[in-house]
Amino acid sequence: MSTIKALTQFTFYQQLEQTTGLSLVYFTAEGCSSCRHLTMLLNRLQQQRDDLSVYRVDAQQDQALVSEYEVFHLPALFLFKDGHYHAAIHSEARLTSIEQAISAANAAAAEEAP
Repeated sequence: MSTIKALTQFTFYQQLEQTTGLSLVYFTAEGCSSCRHLTMLLNRLQQQRDDLSVYRVDAQQDQALVSEYEVFHLPALFLFKDGHYHAAIHSEARLTSIEQAISAANAAAAEEAP
């Protein structure tokens, strides 16, 4: 069972502002096989880490967020810290690689939001 919560353009900022700690937001689409694989990995990651909240955005439904975050490929991952944009996450679709990319981004200074 998926514990990943969906965000829409109407709930995106409100939900993230209410989330303390690290949040990983990923943009996905129903027909994207890479996205389905990533969803499986992120479900496992969220179950293993109490300090991480994972959210998904349906890129086909929320074009305003896709434009705002300059999403050109799926899946796309973004790290938020205490409700604020922190960094884009670039990683292989492997659990250990994703964890390492999150740790590296978290340790670095925050990037400017797109």
